[in-house]
Amino acid sequence: MKILIFWDIYWRIWRNAFLKELPILKQKYNPDFIIVNVDNLSSWRWAIENHILELQRSWVDLMTSWDHIFDNIEKIKDYLNNPNSKLIRACNYYENDEFKVPWKWYKILEKNSKRLLVVHLLSANWLRDLVYNPFLKLQEILKDFENEKLDWIIVDFHKEFTSEMYWMALSFDWKISFWYWTHTHIQSNDELILDNWTWVINDIWMSWSLFSVIWADLSSVKSRFFTWINKWKIEQSLDNRYVVNWAFIEIEDFKCINIEKIRIRWKL
Repeated sequence: MKILIFWDIYWRIWRNAFLKELPILKQKYNPDFIIVNVDNLSSWRWAIENHILELQRSWVDLMTSWDHIFDNIEKIKDYLNNPNSKLIRACNYYENDEFKVPWKWYKILEKNSKRLLVVHLLSANWLRDLVYNPFLKLQEILKDFENEKLDWIIVDFHKEFTSEMYWMALSFDWKISFWYWTHTHIQSNDELILDNWTWVINDIWMSWSLFSVIWADLSSVKSRFFTWINKWKIEQSLDNRYVVNWAFIEIEDFKCINIEKIRIRWKL
């Protein structure tokens, strides 16, 4: 099984960069599945439906979100309610009998009689949403799926602390084929294979303008760093020098046998 994973494609310029590079990457790697994060696909207030559909038409098999999924809900709810939606939310929001968080939190992708389970988790530390303990939630998920015939399991864990990543990875070694962590906005240099063939990487990074401050134009965030006052409007960087980051992985017999971390710097 060959999989390409892209993280956090940011706004119009970098949507175009992704769509420009994708045919080249598909030809080079011949992936079975492509997984993309779309949380900032349209803006920092999450994706809108026509941009989601644009990726879907480009042979994206699954889209993950993270902690902004409900910010722009009026512009995406019709797609999310569609049973054929390719988008999943984080699985560990609190729920009870009176209120169930809508939409899917996992997806099973199938090809050539092989089945891949993708799960999306949010950290309970330092993110804005108060969520259920992700470690306990993953234990529950694995128990729920223990009678399913699954050939691979991938987990997208959106977090702040590397300590969470390593504890989670070591605790669930061999139960997960591939872990990747996100949110720190820096492509890490720590991809490794654990004793029982689980592969991990701490952060895949983003696809955005090369010279920016987390997508923002440099001059528009200057006041924040000088004064700590957060009242002036932040402007998107329009620098057309972009960086595209992704991970290519191969999994066989539930074991991850290859991971390649790739970065493209280019001009539109």
